[in-house]
Amino acid sequence: MTELRIRPAGDRALLLEPPDLDAPAALAGRLRERPVDGVADILPAARTVLVTLRPGTDPAAVAQVLREAAASAPRGGDGDRGEPIVIPVHYDGADLTDAARLLGISVPELIARHTGCEWHCAFVGFAPGFGYLEAPRANLTVPRRDQSRTAVPAGSVALAGGYSAVYPRRSPGGWQLIGRADTVLWDLTRPDPALLRPGSRVRFTVAGR
Repeated sequence: MTELRIRPAGDRALLLEPPDLDAPAALAGRLRERPVDGVADILPAARTVLVTLRPGTDPAAVAQVLREAAASAPRGGDGDRGEPIVIPVHYDGADLTDAARLLGISVPELIARHTGCEWHCAFVGFAPGFGYLEAPRANLTVPRRDQSRTAVPAGSVALAGGYSAVYPRRSPGGWQLIGRADTVLWDLTRPDPALLRPGSRVRFTVAGR
């Protein structure tokens, strides 16, 4: 794919499929920097961006404006330009040893890779506050567990399918658990309940150091 594809998603939304080299979070960030009339919300996912329209908006007209905005906006508007969010981790997860074995590395090496890169929130989903974090240079791609757990504690730090995440609340889950964090990912008493949003930058550190 060499150019942006835009498809209808019902009568009040558009589904954008960015070029292979253009991450959805980056595209969403650039579009947010150049607001388009009639657009109510912009939500990136793993491979697409969903653009929700306000009632009465002409999808075809918005699609043309979005295409022009995406093409002309400066590259790199894909995230938080402030300091990265630091999340201390106790690396004592139930699957830590298995995850290292799957990667063919030692546990200390896994921890070094997890803490040695800056992670980027590509999109959110699954549960409120659950951010899918990417760091390709970390080389920490492991499969999901063969059998999911019925309950994963809040704060569990996990790996699966090339992503890392921190479970914002107790929930079922099939990711490989490598540690736990005390950081609160979802708090309804905060002005913005979610600590992570698409584009957020995250640094993991070893708790207590």
